[in-house]
Amino acid sequence: MKKVRGYIFSRPFLGERVPQHVQNIVIRDFCQRNDLHYLLSATEYAMENCHLILEQVLDELVNLEGIILYSLFQLPIDLENRKRFYDRILSSNKICYFCSRRFKTE
Repeated sequence: MKKVRGYIFSRPFLGERVPQHVQNIVIRDFCQRNDLHYLLSATEYAMENCHLILEQVLDELVNLEGIILYSLFQLPIDLENRKRFYDRILSSNKICYFCSRRFKTE
């Protein structure tokens, strides 16, 4: 069973706010349906454009098969930072799931 770390937001994205408990329910359900070993979600800081917790989760990839986010729109808006995120996932041969859209990058 693949171990994945959840990643959720405490701030709005796309002008909407999804409560943390709802994000966790959706992530947990996605993991159950896809035979993934869900490790509790890391919650990003509330400051706008902050992705420090996401960076910590990326540093943890050596012990994981991947990361599972509630939404693709939780990734950095800045193109350079977003590219760096994808580069780290792909170069380490890990998987990133975006469960609200049932999409993954590997």
